Amino acid sequence: MISQSKRPYRKNMALAGLIYMEENEQAVTVQNLSITGALVKLCNDVYGDDIKHIFNVISVSSTVDLYIPELRLAGEAEIVRADTTDNHHTVLALEFKSVSHCVDKWQYKRKAYRKILADTGRILLNGKCYNFTSVNASVDGLMIRLADPIAVEEGTITRFEFKRLGLNGKSKIIWVDALSDEGTFIGLQYLNIQKDDIKGLPDFHE
Repeated sequence: MISQSKRPYRKNMALAGLIYMEENEQAVTVQNLSITGALVKLCNDVYGDDIKHIFNVISVSSTVDLYIPELRLAGEAEIVRADTTDNHHTVLALEFKSVSHCVDKWQYKRKAYRKILADTGRILLNGKCYNFTSVNASVDGLMIRLADPIAVEEGTITRFEFKRLGLNGKSKIIWVDALSDEGTFIGLQYLNIQKDDIKGLPDFHE
C-alpha cells in the first residue's frame, strides 16, 4: 500500500473543464490536480445521489476524454473513484492515461479536438482498396497511416470505412506525407458525414 507521503502532490484549485462521458460533453470543475490525475466535480449534475447509475456507467467504460482549457491539457483519463457530496454533486477521481500538457489554445478554437485512436479501416486510393491504421480522429476528420509509401494527390475525393466510429462515406485528402520507412500518413476531411452522426468523439469547443 502506498503511503500518503509518497502520493503525487495534488494542488487544490477551481478550474473549468469538460469531460466526455456517455456520449455527452459535460462541464466540470477541477478541484485538485497532480501529475497523475485530477479530482473533478460535475457542474450541471444529472446524476445527483444516483451513485448506482455512475457505477453502471463506469462498468461499461471507465475511460473519459478530458479538456482543461486554462492549463492547455487534453486527453484520456480513467475514472478510478466516484462519490457524491453533501449538496448532491457527483465527484470523480481521474487517472491520466494519455494526455498532452502543451496543447495550443488555437487548436481548440479553430479545430475540433483530436482523440488518439488506433484502429483499422479501409480506403480507396488510385482505384485500389487499402487497409489503414488510424492515428487520431476528430468530428471533422481522420489522420491515418498506410503501411507502404503510396503516391496520392492532395485534394483527392475518395471513399473510406472506419468501423470503430461507424463511419462509411466520402472524404477529401487534405495532406499526404509518404515516408519510405514509415509508410504513408494522410489527413482526411469528412465530406458527407455530420458531426452529430459521430458517436464516441467529443467536440470540446469553449
